[in-house]
Amino acid sequence: MSTNPVEAIDIVKRYGSFTAVDGISFAVRDGECFGFLGPNGAGKSTTLKMISCTSPVTEGRLTVAGLDVGRDARAVKSRLGIVPQDDNLDPDLSVRKNLEVYARYYGLSAKQAGPQIDEALSLFQLSERARDRVDDLSGGMKRRLAISRALVHEPQILMLDEPTTGLDPQARHLVWQKLRLLKARGVTMILTTHYMDEAAHLCDRLVIMHRGTILTEGRPRDLVEEHSGGSVLELRMDAIEREPFLAEVGGIDGVAVEEVEDIVYVFGAGDVSARIAERVSDPNRAFLRPGNLEDVFLRLTGRGLLD
Repeated sequence: MSTNPVEAIDIVKRYGSFTAVDGISFAVRDGECFGFLGPNGAGKSTTLKMISCTSPVTEGRLTVAGLDVGRDARAVKSRLGIVPQDDNLDPDLSVRKNLEVYARYYGLSAKQAGPQIDEALSLFQLSERARDRVDDLSGGMKRRLAISRALVHEPQILMLDEPTTGLDPQARHLVWQKLRLLKARGVTMILTTHYMDEAAHLCDRLVIMHRGTILTEGRPRDLVEEHSGGSVLELRMDAIEREPFLAEVGGIDGVAVEEVEDIVYVFGAGDVSARIAERVSDPNRAFLRPGNLEDVFLRLTGRGLLD
C-alpha cells in the first residue's frame, strides 16, 4: 500500500480512439503543493478527474490515501476537497447556505459544520458577506467561496483546477496568499494551472504536461536551472546587428540559441550574456533577465501555437 497521499503508475485515459492521458506516473507527497502545468488540452484536468473518481482510469494504477480509485471511489471522494475549474456554486442560495448544503453532502450536522464554516469564511475574508447571495459576489469572491466550500469537511487533499483563471491580479494574489497559508498549515494540495507564475508561487514540485504526457518533473527552481539556466539573454535586433553577438556565445559549451521571429533567446551563456547586455545597454534591444518556468515550458514544447 502506498504511503503517498496520491500515487499514479502508468495511468492512461482514453476517450474512444483519443488518448487524453498517455501513461503518466507521479507521486504527491504529504503536505506539499503538487502542480500540473501545461496549456489547455495537455491532460491536466483529465488527470484530476481520474484522481477524484469522476472519470475512470483506462489503464494503470492510481491510489489516493492508499485506496484504489476504481474499487474504493466512495472512500476516496470523502478524503478530497475539490475546487472545479468552473464555479458550480448555487446562485439562489446565500454564501453561508452554500457551505451548509455542501457540508450535508459529507454527513456533517449543522452543529458539526458550524465552526468549520465560520473558519473557512474568515480565512477567505467572506464573513461579512455570509448572508449575501452568490450572484452578488465578484468573480474573485466566488473563487474564494469555492475554495472555502472545499475545506468545510476538512479534506485530506485539496484539489484545485485552474483556481485563478479569469481573476484580476489583485484577486489572484489574494487567492495565492490564502493557499500559501493553507500549505503552511500542512494541507496537501494538487493544483492545475497554465499560469507559469502561479506554479512558481505555489508549487513545491510540479510536472509539465504536453499532449497527455509528462515532459519533466521537479522543483520549479531546479527545472529553471536545468532547462534555461540562471539567466536568459533576449536580443531584439535585426540579423546583421546580432550576428557578432551570437558569434561570441557560439563556442561556449552548453549554450542554446533559439530564434523566434525578430527575437533571439540565448540560454546558458553566463557572464558573456551579461557583458553583451552591458555593451548594448538598451533593454529594448538586448535584455538580460532571470530564467523562468515559461522558458522551461517553451523550450520543452516549442514556441508555435498549439492545436
